[in-house]
Amino acid sequence: MTAKRYDSVWDAIEDTPGAAENMKIRSALMQELVTHITDAEVTQSEAAKLFGVTQPRISDLMRGKIDLFSIDTLVNMLTQAGLHVDIRVRAAS
Repeated sequence: MTAKRYDSVWDAIEDTPGAAENMKIRSALMQELVTHITDAEVTQSEAAKLFGVTQPRISDLMRGKIDLFSIDTLVNMLTQAGLHVDIRVRAAS
């Protein structure tokens, strides 16, 4: 038996390359938000007010509940936090 190698965990668990890319993007955006909250040393309630969401929503974010967040929602939260999102598109390797 030969073990198959993947570039990321998302490539391994998602059914299509498009779904894997979507998850990679959502994961990266979530990581940026979590880092921002942690670095700012704000409470979940304070972060919720800053991002325009509820405290339970921030709790879901901090616990990595990726299935509960769309790319649109994450981009909106990042901009509410005063952050800018850049996009880079390149040929698949």
